[in-house]
Amino acid sequence: MGLTGALLAVDAGNSKTDVAVLAPDGTVLGEARGGGFRPPVVGVAAAVDALAEIVDAAWSAAGGDAAPVFGRVAACLANADLPVEEAELTAALEARGWGGAVRVHNDTFAILRAGVDEPRGVAVVCGAGINCVGMTPDGRTARFPAIGKISGDWGGGGGLAEEALWFAARAEDGRGAPTELARALPEHFGLASMYALIEALHLGHVAPERRHELTPVLFRTSAAGDPVARSLVDRLAEEVVALASVALGRLGLLGEEVPVVLGGSVLAARHPRLDARIAALLAVKAPRAVLRVVTAPPVLGAGLLALDAAGAPPEAAARLREHYGS
Repeated sequence: MGLTGALLAVDAGNSKTDVAVLAPDGTVLGEARGGGFRPPVVGVAAAVDALAEIVDAAWSAAGGDAAPVFGRVAACLANADLPVEEAELTAALEARGWGGAVRVHNDTFAILRAGVDEPRGVAVVCGAGINCVGMTPDGRTARFPAIGKISGDWGGGGGLAEEALWFAARAEDGRGAPTELARALPEHFGLASMYALIEALHLGHVAPERRHELTPVLFRTSAAGDPVARSLVDRLAEEVVALASVALGRLGLLGEEVPVVLGGSVLAARHPRLDARIAALLAVKAPRAVLRVVTAPPVLGAGLLALDAAGAPPEAAARLREHYGS
């Protein structure tokens, strides 16, 4: 199959980037994977240069023997959190000369689109951080800045690890309620006490990026019945439902039968207490909402957004979903 009118789908997260070149009928012509997309760290120009290398690899895998040219570009990018950032990234992608209409979305939209049959619904994503977006077929969206505490965020794997450390430290020195976290967190790193773990983190003997390893420890401790750990899991459920219900309300969907998609490493892990609590709370806020957990690769969602923009028929979307096992 030739590359005339090919579409480009990009899912660029903080840790990895997936790119797919698609035919207008939904056939995947070429794919490539590369490193994370982090404009705040390396700058927009360098981040887009690195992305272009991955696009070139996918184009070559599709059989392209000249500069890539696409009919449509759908790029779901981490760190595209604000409209001004979307505009800057759109301009940077357009400057690559890939042709066609370029549409930049926050990467949470890729997970949402991967989890719904049409561009209608809300997604809450909880991985390293937490975010929520919603969309309707008429182009309306709902979203949050999702740039940390300064934008009102709570939760995410990183945030949960920090909370677990806070409660465990206070439990050990007597300022807080007893919790099994005070033993389980340092034990994960082969240490005997929270004091030892605090020292190791402060002095860099345990790398800061390893803090995310404590999130599964928190959930195991909760599952074993620890009240403090359970309170953190319950609070995450409350935050997920708060995000989803606000997004549904902004789109006028609170009373309608509509998908609420859960994604990201924390929510896709299917922790029983978290799942049950989310379902119970959402049933009160949005009784007709239908919970779904998406495990398909987010590049599928980026591809579906590209097909939507191209006006592709339903069978094209079905073909793309089949490729990704969704």
